Amino acid sequence: MRIREAKVTDAGSIARVHIDTWRSAYAGIVPAAYLERLSYQARETSWVDILTAHQPSTGNWVAATDAGQVVGFAGSGPERDGNPTYRGELYAIYLFPAYQRRGVGRRLVAAVAQHLIQEGFPSMLVWVLQDNHPGCRFYASLGGEKVGQQSIAIGGVDLVEVSYGWKDISGLAAAHAP
Repeated sequence: MRIREAKVTDAGSIARVHIDTWRSAYAGIVPAAYLERLSYQARETSWVDILTAHQPSTGNWVAATDAGQVVGFAGSGPERDGNPTYRGELYAIYLFPAYQRRGVGRRLVAAVAQHLIQEGFPSMLVWVLQDNHPGCRFYASLGGEKVGQQSIAIGGVDLVEVSYGWKDISGLAAAHAP
């Protein structure tokens, strides 16, 4: 398994991972009709925009098999709400279920942490749906502490997100280096 920076040519593969993992991870949490309406084409267009935008301090990585198949991705950058304690943010991390629990997610997080440190962000947070129990366990297993909560509307339903934070991500970056 290889962790590398995402390229524009990965947009279609990232879109497939993004939608397929949303449909599996959020089944029973996010309204089924919303998940069914997700569009690979629209998500690919969105990823092309993200990967060509060259936003300052952001980064995107993919996990690819030796054969080159993208099976996961992660994206990060500056924390978006002005939190004074947690300066960097893990915006998204998704991995096909068949590749979970094999250390690939940890390696993606390590790539994120290393990039954030290089960009001058020594701390990080991530938002996760409270009812996404596997996601919450994953962040807790990496040493994240619950530090916040907010409401988010998805598909016309109000859901609760919780944030996990790391005040110092240097150990996370070093301990799980790709």
